[in-house]
Amino acid sequence: MKRFKKPKIPLYVIAALLLGLKTYIVYRFVFNIELDNSMQELILFINPFVSAFLILALGVWFKKSSRQMKYIRYAMLAMSLIVWANLVFYRQFTDFITIPQLFMGSNMTDLGSSILTLIKPWDLFIFADVAIVWYISKKFAGSLSVLYPRSGKVGVLAFSLVLLAGNFFLAEMERPQLFTRGFDREYLVKNIGLLNYHVYDVVVHSKNESQRVFADGNEIPEIQEFIEENVDHERSEEMNGVAKDKNIIFLNAESLQHFVMNSEVNGEEVTPFLNDLAQDEDTYYFDNFYEQTGQGNTSDSEFLVENSLYPLSRGAVFFTHGGNDYHSFPEMIKEAGYTSSVLHANNKSFWNRDAMYDSLEIDEFLGEESYDVTPEDSVGWGLKDKPFFEQSIPLLEDLEEPFYSKMILLTNHFPFELDEEDATIDKFDSNSNTLNSYIPTVRYMDEAIEEFFDELKESGMYEDSIIVIMGDHIGISANHNKAMAQYLDQDEITPYDQVQLQRVPLFIHIPGDGNGQVMDEIAGQIDLKPTMLNMLDVDPGEDIYFGNDLFSDDRKDYIALRNGDFVSDDYVSTAGICYDRETGEPMDQAIEEETDSEEEASEELEQVESACDSIQEQVDTELSYSDSIIYGDLFRFVDFGDEEEE
Repeated sequence: MKRFKKPKIPLYVIAALLLGLKTYIVYRFVFNIELDNSMQELILFINPFVSAFLILALGVWFKKSSRQMKYIRYAMLAMSLIVWANLVFYRQFTDFITIPQLFMGSNMTDLGSSILTLIKPWDLFIFADVAIVWYISKKFAGSLSVLYPRSGKVGVLAFSLVLLAGNFFLAEMERPQLFTRGFDREYLVKNIGLLNYHVYDVVVHSKNESQRVFADGNEIPEIQEFIEENVDHERSEEMNGVAKDKNIIFLNAESLQHFVMNSEVNGEEVTPFLNDLAQDEDTYYFDNFYEQTGQGNTSDSEFLVENSLYPLSRGAVFFTHGGNDYHSFPEMIKEAGYTSSVLHANNKSFWNRDAMYDSLEIDEFLGEESYDVTPEDSVGWGLKDKPFFEQSIPLLEDLEEPFYSKMILLTNHFPFELDEEDATIDKFDSNSNTLNSYIPTVRYMDEAIEEFFDELKESGMYEDSIIVIMGDHIGISANHNKAMAQYLDQDEITPYDQVQLQRVPLFIHIPGDGNGQVMDEIAGQIDLKPTMLNMLDVDPGEDIYFGNDLFSDDRKDYIALRNGDFVSDDYVSTAGICYDRETGEPMDQAIEEETDSEEEASEELEQVESACDSIQEQVDTELSYSDSIIYGDLFRFVDFGDEEEE
């Protein structure tokens, strides 16, 4: 009687199923990925299995079974580490890792407790499938199929590529031009998968790195023409020269968001001093002012302010292009007799500041070596804000006047740690420890700024200074939306709300001005450079920049966010939906409710879509041109005409 061989199970199939299932679970229950329809759900379910199958199936080409099993085991481990690293990163930034960020490893020693806070004990379950495959490959090696004829290997590879092509086809149907809008990482991960996204990221990084090599400056006239036609550089006559010969003290208020202004926790104001300052007769307060940073956070906000260029969509420009030629605010005000400095109780290499500050022609960086940093005066990321301000007064007094000095605060930084004796307001009570702890650190910063104002007055510098206070980036990410909805007394945080949460406070305080007011116009961090140049009466000349004078009546009617979303006078565009800026309703719903006939509604909706598409095209072009300037280091080809000949 003929005996039949018991069929063997391919190990790569088992491994791909486990890895795909694990990745899908992370997608659905850890990453906050928005799904709008059943097609998106299908693609999200398919793509992790496609990626896992393609990578693990390559193991069939190993001739020895031992090498094939080793490849599958270590490939599983490597891919699981990638998933886990993105999971940890996502908990803080609601974003995915890019190649440029891997070059920022020198920051890791300074992150300390921030990283530890993001790692959870249950993260070990991420590697459960790795342990299972490892065990099966050892225990049941004889029952696994590991040797294949050449035709079988080719068939497996062909099938893998067919699956990949099918995934990409569905993705392109669901999201046309997916790969031309690569700065939207959530859409990439949602449509092609986390692992394929990282392959795409490598390709994009290589392409961007080559831009400098092949750049010749021919792009500049085209960029200048776009700016001339679309970015109005009209300057305010009323504010021209109001800061001339005065010091500019610029406070980078760490993680300060607009939503805490005029809000209360247990009946107490979170920011009592800043609330009063916003209403001061010498203060211009901007309550529709948006942060426009990318993955570089504080360093991106610095880049925006000094250059009126957008930061990069991937990584931190301070790291990736710290050696470029720029035409920065500190460089331009030298002709007006200004010196420039940065005061920050941290080390000079963090975020590559030492290199970038040289490129920006900042005269002096007063870092941690300029401060007495003791354990008693430190928390979280370093020196507390109150002793930082107190110790900064004599440093400011020693600066050559007039000066432009930026002061970067530290205490209100994730994970928002604060000593018990420094907490003067209760934590918020929600399911988010991050949001809960954020409230006392914001209050502490508010008190520190109030004390700094008093110290400036005592020192005699107050009357001769303009004080600018700007929130540098958001502190509470979308991962805490449930708690944020509770704080704002809303049912949920919609995509529209998420954009609105990118508002940060901006104060321009001019002692003795007497004409201060609350400014409602749409504005962003990219507008600070042209605004301060006009206040100092410094002619920008042939400068290339994308911002507007905040006080000018003639401004572009939109603000571009780094992820490609925008806020205009009438609309907010995010996640492919155009919202009414005032009501937060999707425009199609708003029009349907307000219009009597279907024909009128259809016609009006067509007009709105056309308007939103037009602004989106400008936003995409503006971001693209700014990227070209940075990636190509194009300013090395430009003679701005205001540098002294060496």
